[in-house]
Amino acid sequence: MASQIVSHQVLLRKLILVCIAMFLFGFALVPLYDVFCRLTGLNGKTAAVAAAPSLGVDKNRVIKVEFIANRDDSIPWDFAPEVNSIELNPGAVKVVHFNVKNLSAQAMVGRAVPSVSPGAAARYFKKIECFCFTEQPLDAHGEKSMPVQFYIDPQLPAEYSTITLSYRLYKSQGQTASR
Repeated sequence: MASQIVSHQVLLRKLILVCIAMFLFGFALVPLYDVFCRLTGLNGKTAAVAAAPSLGVDKNRVIKVEFIANRDDSIPWDFAPEVNSIELNPGAVKVVHFNVKNLSAQAMVGRAVPSVSPGAAARYFKKIECFCFTEQPLDAHGEKSMPVQFYIDPQLPAEYSTITLSYRLYKSQGQTASR
């Protein structure tokens, strides 16, 4: 009987360790998934840093780029692109502006998270300058135009003729914008 109790205690310890390991692995999955998506372009993740300017333009192809802006319910801002879509040659550098207006009576800080669709095309969407690289403070009832400067890498596979750049705007964590 004593050996059976010892056996159960060993099994219980192993099960507790497995539960703790699974719990820690669950927390590690989010940053690991983000790294994986950035490396592979999976899930439309784009680089969070500026790309080098394009070195050449492919005048034989035209790519349509669509723009979508939406916001989380936690941030009372109007958020929209100035244009819904543009057409450009791969390698040509373009600038598109997104407009925001703070509808609240208090200053706030927002953060935009980009996504590119189809996801496999994300690695070819190169942002040189983007409002998504930093948090965006906005005074009470303030407005501003936020640019994104980008190009489509000429190495984009021929199967892609339309790319969608989408931003979701969130209220910044721990924010109190005093300017």
